Amino acid sequence: MHQEDNCATTLEDLEENEELELENRKIKLNHNIPLGHKFALENINKSDLIKKYGEIIGIATEDIKIGDWIHTHNIISHYLKEVLNL
Repeated sequence: MHQEDNCATTLEDLEENEELELENRKIKLNHNIPLGHKFALENINKSDLIKKYGEIIGIATEDIKIGDWIHTHNIISHYLKEVLNL
């Protein structure tokens, strides 16, 4: 992970209401998060950039709360936004 990341990727299936301890803080998950999917490490506002491994991977299409599942329902590809000029 990178210090600018606002999401993390699961290494296993995680359950709603599960609490994770990451870097001396606890995050309670708001949804089931499947293996390989992302969840928010902090509150993210609509139109904010989503960063993973220090790179922009998308743009929030709605407000995302800490512990929320991040997937196609609340993010658009940063690359597609540039290509489609959205």
